[in-house]
Amino acid sequence: MNFSYYIAKRYLFSPGSSNAINIITIIAAAGVVIGAMALFLVLSGFAGLKDFSLQFSTYFDPDLKIFPSSGKTFTFNETQQKQLEDLEDVAHFSKIIEERVFLEFRDKQKTTYIKGVDANYNKVIQTDSIVVYGNWLTNNDFQVVVGNGISRELSMGVEQTYTNLLSIYAPKPGKGIPNDPTKAFRTQKTVNIGIYSVNEELDKKYVFSTIGLVRTLLDLQKDEVTHIELKLSPGASEAVVVQKLESIFDNQVIVKNRVQLNDTLYKMLNTENLVSYLVITLIAIIALFNVAGAIIMMIIDKKSNVKTLYNVGASLPNIRKIFLFQGSLMTVLGALLGLVLGFILIVMQQQFGLLMITPSLPYPTRITTVSFVVVFFTITVIGFIASLLASSRINQKLVE
Repeated sequence: MNFSYYIAKRYLFSPGSSNAINIITIIAAAGVVIGAMALFLVLSGFAGLKDFSLQFSTYFDPDLKIFPSSGKTFTFNETQQKQLEDLEDVAHFSKIIEERVFLEFRDKQKTTYIKGVDANYNKVIQTDSIVVYGNWLTNNDFQVVVGNGISRELSMGVEQTYTNLLSIYAPKPGKGIPNDPTKAFRTQKTVNIGIYSVNEELDKKYVFSTIGLVRTLLDLQKDEVTHIELKLSPGASEAVVVQKLESIFDNQVIVKNRVQLNDTLYKMLNTENLVSYLVITLIAIIALFNVAGAIIMMIIDKKSNVKTLYNVGASLPNIRKIFLFQGSLMTVLGALLGLVLGFILIVMQQQFGLLMITPSLPYPTRITTVSFVVVFFTITVIGFIASLLASSRINQKLVE
């Protein structure tokens, strides 16, 4: 093996007897470098895009969220609350009541969701990070905070007085169509004291209020909630906490983590990442099979040398290994160079914003160890297969 490896290095770094052979070898090596660099850029770009897309969920979604296993609400009594407070792995939790409502402000209307939260909500969610104008809720049951999208649609700003009120309508439970439509809804008059902004979808979805206002609006019992949102303590085991929560609520609830709350978005991003990886890998396969062509041309160029090696005692397997090692070395060195170039480009993008999405927003990127491993493994495996196919062309007829 040492003999084959030594000859392979000599062949790789010494020019061939023909300029055409040298040019083909350079093109093959460049294809390996560009393929590795392109694959690394794509993986780093999608890693950054995934972080950028999911950063909003870190502001808005809790570590864990408890849903009723059936129906819209479930009972959260004092005993369960005490058990939840005693869990060391749970730093904070907030009781939530959420329902679809109809909004009316002056002459404009909109259907959206109201989310009633208790005083602990700002300990579970970073409300300071999402409020862009005005203030967050106080203990006043007649105050709300609306999304930026809702504010625009209703032409409603932050009100300093109680002269311009937002009307919130919630349908009363029951069947059939009432004879008097005015009796089909419960109504609350509120004042908007703040505007939040997370992303376009969420900015149009929620109106935040105190949990007391929503209980009154929906006529719910004091221990009824639709969700409970939790913030875990640092180092807490998510799986252990989920088991304890299911025990506290007698397996009558469903507990979801942040990934499960955004499962559609995660699936979409992972699918796009996989498809892009496969497309670039296909391009890399085409480029790397230039290595096979270069090795075959090198075999032809070194035919007389191959015969000499065979005549002095080198076996056919050892001669094949010479060109297998030559192609593999070309692939490994090309992959490493491509990774270095890709790394430099990503760092430059992060520092100088070479590619911009908007005039103020550079395309997000993130360098990960997984990207290095995946690119190196992909390129070297494909290059090894291409070199193996090319070196198999050496047979008894060639050396005779």
